[in-house]
Parts: sequence; structure tokens; C-alpha cells
Amino acid sequence: MTYVEGFVCAVPSANKEAYRQHAADAAPLFKAFGVRRHFEAWGDDVPDGKVTDFKGSVQAKPDETVVFAWFEYPDKATRDAANEKMMSDPRMKTMGESMPFDGQRMIYGGFDSFIDESTGGRGAYVDGFVAPVPEGNKQAYRDMASKAAAKFKECGAVRVVEAWGDDVPDGKVTDFKRSVKAEPGENVVFSWIEWPDKETRDAGWKAMMEDPDMQPDKDKMPFDGMRMFWGGFRPVLDTAAETVPSREPA
Repeated sequence: MTYVEGFVCAVPSANKEAYRQHAADAAPLFKAFGVRRHFEAWGDDVPDGKVTDFKGSVQAKPDETVVFAWFEYPDKATRDAANEKMMSDPRMKTMGESMPFDGQRMIYGGFDSFIDESTGGRGAYVDGFVAPVPEGNKQAYRDMASKAAAKFKECGAVRVVEAWGDDVPDGKVTDFKRSVKAEPGENVVFSWIEWPDKETRDAGWKAMMEDPDMQPDKDKMPFDGMRMFWGGFRPVLDTAAETVPSREPA
């Protein structure tokens, strides 16, 4: 299945267009390295959490917006080869020197997808999630997520992806493990739901919340939902789309 490189970063809100242009300029190079799909999405509905949240994961400042992004590869071998090329290509150094955000607070990692349910459509609105899951509960989490994915598609979602942490490094300032306060024996799951638009997403979540089959049983949850965080994002770049969003309203 798809191998995912997931990213979360904090970008000064005033730098939205500069960030979009930076990503668009880099996209052809990443494609040449082997990235099958490059997706970048700007925070739109990113709530504050009681224990964890997207903003805290990257130490976002009041004047910054969270970006949720990913690369898709056909397999891990292609991803590993791409990373080697990126490390040795002088163009990447030039891009790094001109980043319109603080790269020290970006979190990233490699994730192996174990659920990838699609209707064939492309998302114009995305819900992103990051969660800590005990290693021993991988199958239980997968069973729960698979049931939910089917329901999300019934409610209008065009794609649901759940990816299991495979190469999630420790960071000097921030990282995925710290973002969900992962405990020993826990892994990190990076996942998203693609919707055709925000209106469908809002209606879909309302239907999910009202569905008696989707009411969580806290005693049987295979992970600590209090440490999971999520948010809604609008794409600013999607190399798989026929047209790349540009110059969206701030």
C-alpha cells in the first residue's frame, strides 16, 4: 500500500502565499525524486485541545497557522531512495535557506498505510489526525478505523487513509511522539479524511455524530482519544489534482 511521509508545521499567517509558492516551486523536484502525490493544506478549523492539539504539536505562535501535509510514495524503498537524493541535491539546500517558516518546529516521519479507502474522487477539504496507539493494539485500531472509514464514505468522504508509524524520528525541538505525549510501547498514527468540500464535511460529521453505531465505547477504545488531535484544512497545493489551488483568500 501507499507509503506516506507526513508533515506538520507552523507558518506565519502573513506568509500564506509565500508558503504556497515555495511548495509549488518545490513540487516538480519532489516528483522527480519519486513523490507520487504532494499535498499541502492550510489550517481552517483547528481547535484547541485539552491535552494535545495541532497548534501545540508545532509550538504555533498566535500569528501562525498550522499546515498539514504529506508525500505519497508507492512503497518505502522509493521513499528511502528519494530521501537520499534530497539529502545530496544542492537545490534542496537552497530551498531550505528560503523557507517562509521555522523548519526547526516542523514535525515529520514515515508512515506505512494500512487503510486506504477511496471512492476515486479528489478532496477539496481535509480532516487531519494524529494519535498515539499501543503497539499491541494495532489490529484492534485497524478494525475500528476500517469500520469508521466505511461510514465516512457513506457520509460523503472521498478517501480515508490511516498510516502506522514506521520511521518517526525524535526531534530536537518538536516531533510526532512528543506531539501526542506518546508513552513507552506506543506508536503514532498519521491519518486523514478527504471530502469534496467543507459543506459535505460538516454534514458528514453531523451524520457520524448522530449515528448510534459510531458512538465510542470508552472502555473498548484501542487508544487514548484524549491525546489524539485533529483539525480541518483547505488545500493550497495538490499535485494529483487537475488544477492546483492558488491565491486562496487568507
